[in-house]
Amino acid sequence: MIAQAVQTDGLLSDDQVRQTLYAGLEKQFSNQRVLVLIPDHTRTIPLPFLFRSLVEILHDASQLDFMVALGTHPPLSDPELNRLVGISEEERTGIYGRIGLLNHAWDSPETITNIGTLPQAQIQAIAGNLWHPTLGGDVDVNINRAVLDYDHILILGPTFPHEVVGFSGGAKYLFPGISGAEMINVTHWLGALAGVRGTIGIKETPVRDMIHAAAEHVPTPVTLIALVVVGKGLAGMFIGDHLTAWSAAADLSSQRHIIWVDKPFQRVLSQAPPMYDELWTGGKAMYKLEPALAEGGELIIYAPHLDVVSHVHGKYIYEIGYHVLPYFLAQWDKFKHIPLGVLAHSTHVRGDGRFQNGIEYPRATVKLATKLSPEDCAQLALGYVNPDEIDVAAWKDRENEGILYVPKAGEMLYRVKS
Repeated sequence: MIAQAVQTDGLLSDDQVRQTLYAGLEKQFSNQRVLVLIPDHTRTIPLPFLFRSLVEILHDASQLDFMVALGTHPPLSDPELNRLVGISEEERTGIYGRIGLLNHAWDSPETITNIGTLPQAQIQAIAGNLWHPTLGGDVDVNINRAVLDYDHILILGPTFPHEVVGFSGGAKYLFPGISGAEMINVTHWLGALAGVRGTIGIKETPVRDMIHAAAEHVPTPVTLIALVVVGKGLAGMFIGDHLTAWSAAADLSSQRHIIWVDKPFQRVLSQAPPMYDELWTGGKAMYKLEPALAEGGELIIYAPHLDVVSHVHGKYIYEIGYHVLPYFLAQWDKFKHIPLGVLAHSTHVRGDGRFQNGIEYPRATVKLATKLSPEDCAQLALGYVNPDEIDVAAWKDRENEGILYVPKAGEMLYRVKS
């Protein structure tokens, strides 16, 4: 059984959200130590409202902490953590003084512990015809050791179409959300082998199966609050075990987050919002549009604010650039030292394509209209457009001409009806 509230057309009221939270959570964790996993600022969610509501409902927990499931995203400073959950420094040290606000640290050995192993044979079975030797052998299921210090894990996060796992949310907040590098790298590379167009907006994927297999090793009970966000509000909330609640959220997300178009677009101006402050996340402006991008088409990631490729992985990305999957597979000895997650990101931003006789043939052209220089774009093997020369008005209302402008790209998936 799950507690749920759904709007198939429209949004839930604040009262409906509170009532659902109370129905699913009130008095469920009395005198327990509870860790709540939450997203960072690169995911749309009314977190301040939900944070205050959860603290109120879970007042009888003996310990209540919130951890940002960062994956490999950069840690947040104390002021950034306060902003994320919508409280002031005075509130944090005052009425919320007993509530912990924590960052996950994927690259800090002292914070990571091993809870099991996914054998190579199991990963091969999960991958099926996507299996490739570059996935390697057994994978350690390493996770933030904090999960062992609590009686219950509560995941609070949205579900959207996702380029690596099909639909985000659920156990993804464990792996890669608070996992070690091994699961992060292999799951992302498995997603790259499937390709964005073969993954995004598909509910059952090998990566989702791998994440669920890893989650079986987590010894602490897990409850999921799965959210379906539309605009700045909630269209759905599902509270229960992480498999059932996520499944229901993914079904609603498939109804609310996919825009079906009659034919693919030749040119797309895909504007990444400010919450994507590096290309590592801003690449979603490509991922969510690639299924509706025509063969030989052009997509411009328009993000005038963006001046960083990746705070964490930039060194590697500048070394390899952005390329199609076969480019790396055909020259594996040259790239095998690069973390698989970085290689996966590269292929996701570049999109599908071929590599024959030493020549790369991307399916479409990807250009950046950001603060990154023409020289940077050339080194990254992406096109350059001066953002100051883009006339947004000239892109609007031209769908009939095969031209599309998306003012807030990264969450809504565009897909061709056929």
